[in-house]
Amino acid sequence: MQTRRVVLAAAAAATLALGGSPALAQAYPSKPIRIVVPFPAGGTSDVLARLLGQKMSEKLGQPVVVDNKAGNAGNIGADMVAKSAPDGYTFVLMDVGNLTISPALYKLPFDVQKDFVPVAMVGYSPHLLVVSSKVPVNNIAELVKYAKANPGKLNFAAAAGMGSATHLAGVQFARRTGIEWNYVPYKGGAQAMTDLVGGHMDVTMNGMVATYPHVKSGKLKLLAVSSAKRWSELPDTPAVAESVPQFLTGSWQGLLAPAGTPRAVVDLVHAEVQRITALPDVSEKLQSLGLEASRMTGAEFAAWIKAELPEMAQIVREEKITVQ
Repeated sequence: MQTRRVVLAAAAAATLALGGSPALAQAYPSKPIRIVVPFPAGGTSDVLARLLGQKMSEKLGQPVVVDNKAGNAGNIGADMVAKSAPDGYTFVLMDVGNLTISPALYKLPFDVQKDFVPVAMVGYSPHLLVVSSKVPVNNIAELVKYAKANPGKLNFAAAAGMGSATHLAGVQFARRTGIEWNYVPYKGGAQAMTDLVGGHMDVTMNGMVATYPHVKSGKLKLLAVSSAKRWSELPDTPAVAESVPQFLTGSWQGLLAPAGTPRAVVDLVHAEVQRITALPDVSEKLQSLGLEASRMTGAEFAAWIKAELPEMAQIVREEKITVQ
């Protein structure tokens, strides 16, 4: 993590050339904008894209269409955007944790750093460690004890597929605690939650936006959050790190555009994201969903991706994670 801090500090001190055309920015947008979400409707990325899209449309005077293109741990939708015209009318909003993991797992038809320009890190939310109401445990200690007494019995829902941030969170937790469970891949968090609520799955670690409503309704049992310390909105819920030292996972949602997108448009959309997430009603909505808005600059977002790529590759290599 030291590398990430150094890179971000350097990025914060750097000054980007604005480039682009002021006239282009003033004339933009002149037609509908598309935000591709590479996961099914209902997950964290989808909820955020629709929230941002509504507010952007109101301010910019053009429709903002959310287009769900799920599959292959988000890589299908990401590839679509990487190959789209860099005209400022196509973006992808996704868990960039997935984007930084994928290069270590797949032979991708795109290059994360060369084929995208980071526009805005939207926010962070920790994973929630939850179990079905049918699983007879109520805290981490009981979960670990039960899993060790029943090796391979528990089914872990890997939202967004094998190799996703959710999957890696489950792998890290299992290896750190010495337990075994089965990983069942899903195309997105919404279906994983449906099956977990229905008792077809036993456990998962998933983003708060898609998961917490089921906790509030009493349909899932919340055991812990994966942030470095207790989440302010859930002060009575322990952090996984209290039982598993230095454990930290979560969902980092980001907006990216095809490389070559005019800098003036990138800067304008970045400013829009910052404006929208600071609005009182949006801030309250994000807080209620357990999501913390990011204030990263574009340079800091790019530096974060650059630092995360080798760190995620190391985890995949050490844990011997593969996808079929």
